[in-house]
Amino acid sequence: MSSIPAQRTRLPISSPVASLRRQRLLRRAFTLVEMLLVITIIGILAALVVPKMMGRSEQARQAAAKADIAAIKTSLDAYEVDNGFYPKNLGDLIQQPRDARNWRGPYLDKLPQDPWGFDYVYAQPGRHNANSYDLSSVGPDGKAGTEDDFGNWSTK
Repeated sequence: MSSIPAQRTRLPISSPVASLRRQRLLRRAFTLVEMLLVITIIGILAALVVPKMMGRSEQARQAAAKADIAAIKTSLDAYEVDNGFYPKNLGDLIQQPRDARNWRGPYLDKLPQDPWGFDYVYAQPGRHNANSYDLSSVGPDGKAGTEDDFGNWSTK
């Protein structure tokens, strides 16, 4: 008996088994057309959704600024009830000034900045509220006296 190693027989490329393997491989992968279609659909959805969400973020910033103004206003009114007058500046809500004998603060933990990173503007007596004070945000442009400002006198 001669020992001749058995050779592995390769199936011809056109065999039914090779054809099945090729079909399975093709079914598992995405075609370039399918990938481009998915990317196009995602791009269209992003083009529709992103502009709507951008407007919402600006509305959220304005709402946050109005809430801050309301909270500071409450602190200013509490200061006035305790001392009989409004403070000269917002820092008096955190540290007791010399002329406030009935100070029961601190009325605020810290002075907040508006959502655009600017300090709130406080004026006492106010230009818009001559008998009390003006409290406002300079808005996104950071300039006082422009159309995007709003404060405790605003109707926006």
